[in-house]
Amino acid sequence: MSKPDLNLLVTLDVLLAEGSVARAARRLRLSPSAMSRALQRLRETTGDPLLVRAGRSLVPTPRALELKERVGQLVEAAQSVLRPAEKLDLKRLVRTFTVRTSDGFVENFGPDLIARIGEDAPGVRLCFMQKSNKDNAPLREGTVDLETGVVGDMTGPELRVQALFQDSFVGVVGKGHPLSEGEITPERYAAGRHILVSRRGLDKAALDIDDALKPFGLEREIATTVGGFSTALALARATDLVASVPERHTRSLRDGMFSFPLPVAVPQITVSLLWHPRLDADPAHRWLRNCIRDVCAGRRSDLSMGKGVGEG
Repeated sequence: MSKPDLNLLVTLDVLLAEGSVARAARRLRLSPSAMSRALQRLRETTGDPLLVRAGRSLVPTPRALELKERVGQLVEAAQSVLRPAEKLDLKRLVRTFTVRTSDGFVENFGPDLIARIGEDAPGVRLCFMQKSNKDNAPLREGTVDLETGVVGDMTGPELRVQALFQDSFVGVVGKGHPLSEGEITPERYAAGRHILVSRRGLDKAALDIDDALKPFGLEREIATTVGGFSTALALARATDLVASVPERHTRSLRDGMFSFPLPVAVPQITVSLLWHPRLDADPAHRWLRNCIRDVCAGRRSDLSMGKGVGEG
């Protein structure tokens, strides 16, 4: 059986509402002959005359009366689907967004982000998911709404990406560490025992630091490897080890520790926001993306302003 022409639903709805081929034609801006042909197609499709002549007018058959309300509802539902999305009412929005991010982002930007969302849209909840790898499958599968991170080779070509901020690496040690006093030279920095942060072997940031030390004939001694910045800082706080971490991404985690600009030139990293194109035009998702960008833009890096970080 061939598929029916769904455009006939609109024609049927207008014919049943007007009870006249001529009036229905005017309403749909068709010629009377075109409307007569459409009525004939409807009769063939439904197997019912639908409208029959009674004197000088047309009257609906029992089948037409049965269909009238249902057809009207179907046409209204279809029109509502095709209308542009209504203006977003944040005060009435009830929704949970899942954000996949690495440690440090929530601690640094989470409080301001939650406060802003609570003020603008009290019915919105954020679910932060730990980012244990660079696989973007959760975005493609729809289990995650947004993701933050450094864009790398694992990013799918179909994903949307927008830069949030640039970050510089700093060295961090606990209070009383020898590096907390005096000038920090490449030699003094490399002489310490270091913590390597890597989820999968040797990350690019670690390679950049090691490459920057090579012209000085220096090499770091890696005492231990951990999977995240918060773990590295916890170890550095309790030992004599040196952690090298992104400055803005770990600001609140370094409270009470001594931080210093690295004594060698290391490229900055760009932390970006990623999402799947299916959510690109979603008003609520677009609003959340703007919130995250605004919160991140409101944080200024002391290092980027040319100042030493010092303690805290």
